[in-house]
Amino acid sequence: MNHKEVIELLPAYLDKELGISDTIAIERHLEICSECQHEYAEQSGVSALLKREALYFKAPDHLAQRIKVALPQDHSQSRQFKAWSFSWLNVGAVMVSLLAVVWSGGLYLTLPSAQERLTEELISSHVRSLQVDHLADVISSDRHTVKPWFNGKLDFSPPIIDLASQGFPLVGGRLDYLDGHTVAVLIYRRNQHPINLYVWSSTDMDANPEVQSRQGYHLIRWTASGMNYWAVSDLAINELELFVTTFGSQV
Repeated sequence: MNHKEVIELLPAYLDKELGISDTIAIERHLEICSECQHEYAEQSGVSALLKREALYFKAPDHLAQRIKVALPQDHSQSRQFKAWSFSWLNVGAVMVSLLAVVWSGGLYLTLPSAQERLTEELISSHVRSLQVDHLADVISSDRHTVKPWFNGKLDFSPPIIDLASQGFPLVGGRLDYLDGHTVAVLIYRRNQHPINLYVWSSTDMDANPEVQSRQGYHLIRWTASGMNYWAVSDLAINELELFVTTFGSQV
């Protein structure tokens, strides 16, 4: 991606409207281009200011007096009218509040959780890697080739393990973008079935593997030694569990 393209896409990048490939390309360009870094900083500042400084308009002081003068002067009728008006206004306010609570509650219940959104992202990434023939950025079965390739591209070092003797040969690795940050993806195979193993750093406590299935794919996630792991594949669930057990025993 060239300099002009990055400048044009910066607003969409700030609003998180770009796809994974464009997002990664822009982040790589920002690392080396001081002009784009300056432009990004300025646009970020403007965006933050607009979100923080909401615009409000204060009614003029004489408005209250004008409204008071316009009200009926017959005090008995005025009091009766006010009581009737405020009675219905109170009922209306309660109804509006109830409707707002019901609507917002229904909206909340229909929104996917962060975990569900991440699961959808993982499946989309797995499918996309197969469809565009971009399974790996570095293709090698040698862990001593794959591991150095990640150096300088991540703020953590993913464990690279050769499981060929256990029936899960290493194919290579690539970078991906999930849940707002760059992650490592290690690719293994079981016969003709690719396994995408997503890895990123974590501050969570260790957690045992959890299995789920979506759209014909199986996913197993766990946390160990400061790393989050997600294995995704169309492999039979028992074989994917065997892969996770085998990998985990050698980390």
